[in-house]
Amino acid sequence: MIEERGRVTEAGSGYAWLEIRRQTACGGCRAQGGCGTAILAQVWNGKTLRVRALSALALQPGDEVVVGMADGVLLRGALLVYLLPVILLLAGSMLGQAAFGAAGEEPVVLASVLGLALGLLAARALAGRFRDDVRYQPVVLRRASATAMAGHVLSSS
Repeated sequence: MIEERGRVTEAGSGYAWLEIRRQTACGGCRAQGGCGTAILAQVWNGKTLRVRALSALALQPGDEVVVGMADGVLLRGALLVYLLPVILLLAGSMLGQAAFGAAGEEPVVLASVLGLALGLLAARALAGRFRDDVRYQPVVLRRASATAMAGHVLSSS
């Protein structure tokens, strides 16, 4: 299970809105001076993300909690968002080459772009179907203890 800490901003019956601070592992890396990822991490690090999570706990705004997602959910989401459009881009390219190969590159490129657009639309439609599926929702696992939060804050500095 993938876990992250967050602060409750709003609580309702069966759900909670959480504010999660984005963090990267670049702070402990020796190569961060010459790494492009470290430069991007400086831009994104410290920003907050607002997330709706399912919760069976009675929570109040300001509570520190641990939220989690099943391991496979992140992988399936990445495959849906990244791999499906690329596969349809390649399929559009191959179909365009087979159908319009003699006409030049422009129809093949157009078929590729249409395949990519179809892949992006399909990914969006499928993601919309999964939005309300409980299996794909983050879940509040427990309240974060004060000592664990103090250790977490100290280790991220």
